[in-house]
Amino acid sequence: MSFDLSTLESRAAAVDGRLEADDPVWQEGDRRPTDGVLVNGRLSSAGSGRFYLSGRIAGDLATSCRRCLTDVSVPVTEDVHLLFAEAGDDEIDDPDVYMIEPRARELDLREAVREQWLLSIPEFALCREDCKGLCPRCGADLNQGPCDCAPEADSRWEALRNLRGAT
Repeated sequence: MSFDLSTLESRAAAVDGRLEADDPVWQEGDRRPTDGVLVNGRLSSAGSGRFYLSGRIAGDLATSCRRCLTDVSVPVTEDVHLLFAEAGDDEIDDPDVYMIEPRARELDLREAVREQWLLSIPEFALCREDCKGLCPRCGADLNQGPCDCAPEADSRWEALRNLRGAT
């Protein structure tokens, strides 16, 4: 996913690639895609030393359900609009602009795609909207049916129960 800068200055390029899950751009601790991140879009010049990517990233994330801890695959799709500028440009302090190394001959999209993927993936996932989760006492999966634990009364409501019984 590298593009020749001199060619980009004269004409736009179609972006159709994949950032593989085992690419060295990923860092330890990153939540990586299952089969890579597909990148589609258009990369064009946005002025002297500036380039603009408009497109879409898509991939699947293997994670655990927030409530019952079963494995779940979450599709992640996000429209991206990225600006790349040569170092020394006015927007060097703008965190939304990706810097191009001085005297670079190619524009490598991998780091920007990695960052956009990490920003797009959900923090939590559910196996389904009505997931009942796990029993807090025995750990049984309540989606499989009720467990044998007796219902626990919340002691914070005890004062109201006593009032109801007093009348």
